[in-house]
Amino acid sequence: LQTTRAAYNSDVSPVFTRASAFGDKIAIVDQNGEHTYRDLLSQSLHLSQEICRALECSSRDLKEERISFLCPNDASYVVAQWASWMSGGIAVPLYKKHPVQELEYVIQDSQSALVIAAEEYVGKIAPSAEKLGVPILPLLRSHTDGSMSHAALEDSPLTTCSSWKDRGAMIIYTSGTTGRPKGVLSTHENVQAVTTGLVEKWEWKKEDVILHVLPLHHVHGVINKLLCPLWVGATCIMLPEFSAQMVWKKLLSSEAPRISVFMAVPTIYAKLMEYYDKHFFQPQVQDFVRAFCQENIRLMVSGSAALPVPVLEKWKSITGHTLLERYGMTEIGMALSNPLRGVRVPGSVGTPLPGVEVRIATETLKNGGRSYTVHAQGDEYNTQVTPGLEGQEGELLVKGPSVFREYWNRPRETADAFTPDGWFKTGDTAAYKDGVYWIKGRTSVDIIKNGGFKISALEVERHLLAHPHITDVAVIGPPDMVWGQRVSAVVQLRKGKMLSVKDLKDWARETMAPYTIPTELIVVEEIPRNQMGKVNKKELLQRFYPA
Repeated sequence: LQTTRAAYNSDVSPVFTRASAFGDKIAIVDQNGEHTYRDLLSQSLHLSQEICRALECSSRDLKEERISFLCPNDASYVVAQWASWMSGGIAVPLYKKHPVQELEYVIQDSQSALVIAAEEYVGKIAPSAEKLGVPILPLLRSHTDGSMSHAALEDSPLTTCSSWKDRGAMIIYTSGTTGRPKGVLSTHENVQAVTTGLVEKWEWKKEDVILHVLPLHHVHGVINKLLCPLWVGATCIMLPEFSAQMVWKKLLSSEAPRISVFMAVPTIYAKLMEYYDKHFFQPQVQDFVRAFCQENIRLMVSGSAALPVPVLEKWKSITGHTLLERYGMTEIGMALSNPLRGVRVPGSVGTPLPGVEVRIATETLKNGGRSYTVHAQGDEYNTQVTPGLEGQEGELLVKGPSVFREYWNRPRETADAFTPDGWFKTGDTAAYKDGVYWIKGRTSVDIIKNGGFKISALEVERHLLAHPHITDVAVIGPPDMVWGQRVSAVVQLRKGKMLSVKDLKDWARETMAPYTIPTELIVVEEIPRNQMGKVNKKELLQRFYPA
């Protein structure tokens, strides 16, 4: 098995190279209708030619130039992504709900050569592109009938490129513990390793239909929910954004294509259950929901944040499905997963995915040098535990073909993210016991997981300090049943000033992403700091959220 997999994986080529084999099969259903694999392919080729024209690239290989694109959650996103890859560029997805400042930061930090914008976002992004001196290419709603000849595909030099493996594919921005978001650069090999690992482990097949409701600037939305189905020739139904009513309507619809796979973050499952309680209270309706989900849906997955066990149990009583929990991160794609067949242990994240190696270790400083004590090390086949260290907590370390190439333009941070022997340090505390891995939370209190989004508390503090009434601030993430963690700000105000959550929201709307704005304010005389000027956030959490 090992040798065949190694041979099969050494051949790296992006998802669009597989599309012509699926021809007239429906790839995407969105608010504009149905799009076949052939439609996506011909539109991508067309856009790729426009990209090369716009950038005056006669060789038709942009050699890893970055292309930022701002698209809704629909087929245009796929077209922009594929076209970037066909042109030899690196895809940099922008998020429609981010404020303009944030979008400018990404375009600038990634040093994008071009911004592609769907028609409806040209107005939002054009002034920024102009200001930054980056050309903008509007992506018009195309009405191709997909009848592009196959000769045109052969004509694109990159479709037969032999060196995809180490070529950069995508930069996704992620909040670190320190300051501004960093661009995580994954290669085509990384993207393919995550995609094929999940296709194998979760048994994706072309008959599958997935309902897509997640943002497309994170690995969860991009790889797990979009590239996996497109890899096998399945169908992806894309909603422009999450709405509990729409999701239930689609999940319970008998119309083809009928949904068989669903993935979301814990917050979405909590919202779906709120809607269920409000609208599906008659016993016969509840019986129908359970029977329908059990009969038609084969897989329901939760990720991006820890799934509270009560949510898992209630979802099981409603739908008959035990949510499959898995663990991943921008830098490593997906690393651990509960089994598709076999026991899913509530609260655990299962075992390593194909090709992934993991370690649980603690760092010790000995005679001025750093060394690691390894508690456990494993892969998809088994895990070795150091005698006496079973169940001991340590940092989760990861190695394998899914681990990213670099933080874009940040060699020092990239080097710091790995151990001397090349393991990526996730910054998550984990333990191995009873044959499975358990994530115990972030090693840093400065990362807040809210509704599946990773938020840097320091970044939020930086924004809040610009408020005229705030003199000092500490942002913390108390636990929350629906959101995982809320964003709470402990603030010190100028003498005689007042501030409400509503005032803060109105003020922050221009500069902060909606999910980063605090939903709670705690006003204090003074924020307690030690001699080094550091705030002990664990103490603050205990003090204000003792439960």
